[in-house]
Amino acid sequence: MIYSTEVKNMCSVHQGVHHGAAPIPEEAKWVSAKDVKDISGYTHGIGWCAPQQGACKLSLNVKDGIIQEALVETIGCSGMTHSAAMASEILPGLTVLEALNTDLVCDAINTAMRELFLQIVYGRTQSAFSEEGLQIGAGLEDLGKGARSMVGTTYGTLAKGPRYLELTDGYITELAIDENDEIIGYKFVNFGKMMDFIKKGDEPAEALKKASGKYGRVDDAVKFIDPRKE
Repeated sequence: MIYSTEVKNMCSVHQGVHHGAAPIPEEAKWVSAKDVKDISGYTHGIGWCAPQQGACKLSLNVKDGIIQEALVETIGCSGMTHSAAMASEILPGLTVLEALNTDLVCDAINTAMRELFLQIVYGRTQSAFSEEGLQIGAGLEDLGKGARSMVGTTYGTLAKGPRYLELTDGYITELAIDENDEIIGYKFVNFGKMMDFIKKGDEPAEALKKASGKYGRVDDAVKFIDPRKE
């Protein structure tokens, strides 16, 4: 250890009271984290790239400092989806400190990792007060049946009004329009369910029918429009 002349010439003063690291809530325990292995928790975070043309939602399940589970969801950039594929291979097995300093290929994923690191080390996780935290596999449960991300895609212009293209229900096939030309509901296809039906042996047309549904006052519509073509 090298000290400057100014420090060497100082007299010593006792440091006084020091209580150590403040405890943070981790999986129904209060932990004074002093090492990376003291960190546990399940949490989500959002990241964005420098030109802000895409975003990433990252979900991590950390046990004793090690990332055990990673869910990477991206939107808005084609290159980002391929980066997400790499990140899902890279992240599990790393400590949260290693992951923070690892090139996850995409700016948005790196930013999401940074935001999650802050949440985890400050104890602001979804599982902060859940005894023993969430089981490994909780990330897939976020996706629900069909294991597809919940995506909302809508579009609108002043001249022609709104178009719902995809919502949590699924891919919008038709918009229900009333006599005032306002949207009062829609018909949709849940692609996750449709693929499950097909994998079980259903013919595509039958699978499409079984995976279709409607929401809102569809029965009161005076007309239906294809939001992508009309």
